[in-house]
Amino acid sequence: QVQLVESGGGSVQAGGSLRLSCVVSGGLFGLSVMGWYRQAPGKQREWVAEVTNSGTTNYADSVKGRFTISRDNVRNTVYLQMNNLKPEDTADYYCRLFFVGVTYWGKGTLVTVSS
Repeated sequence: QVQLVESGGGSVQAGGSLRLSCVVSGGLFGLSVMGWYRQAPGKQREWVAEVTNSGTTNYADSVKGRFTISRDNVRNTVYLQMNNLKPEDTADYYCRLFFVGVTYWGKGTLVTVSS
């Protein structure tokens, strides 16, 4: 059973930084594409960033240059370093594992950015 648990959310002022973590248990981490998504109240969940099993990263235009996704295959953890946060970054952030057409989601961690 694959499980994902996010942590690291909180409340910061605009321009601040947060580092989100997602710990994966149950296997598949080393072979998977890991991603971060976010969802604000009343809005659909949107893709933020991803990192493949080989380390290739991709970012949504809205976070390029500010967010960095990385993975630690020893700790089975994916991170999202968020710098220069903006109020529009406020959302529940979700970790996703994708492997051969199967997706697993974490329950999310809340990030609130005030102006």
